[in-house]
Amino acid sequence: MNTLRNLREKLKTLETERANLLLEIGELKKMAEGKASALESEIGMLREEVTSLRQLLGVAELDNE
Repeated sequence: MNTLRNLREKLKTLETERANLLLEIGELKKMAEGKASALESEIGMLREEVTSLRQLLGVAELDNE
């Protein structure tokens, strides 16, 4: 019976750890999505700034090869 009790405890522990890991994965995914969104916004603003500065200075676009 000791073996069955140990097995039940082990299963319960593993199920709890699995649930905790799934929660952490969900939180990390949300953080990653937020960071990606912030970077997209920043890149958009930087592109607009580059365009404005080029227009201000009368500089043609550089070839991006």
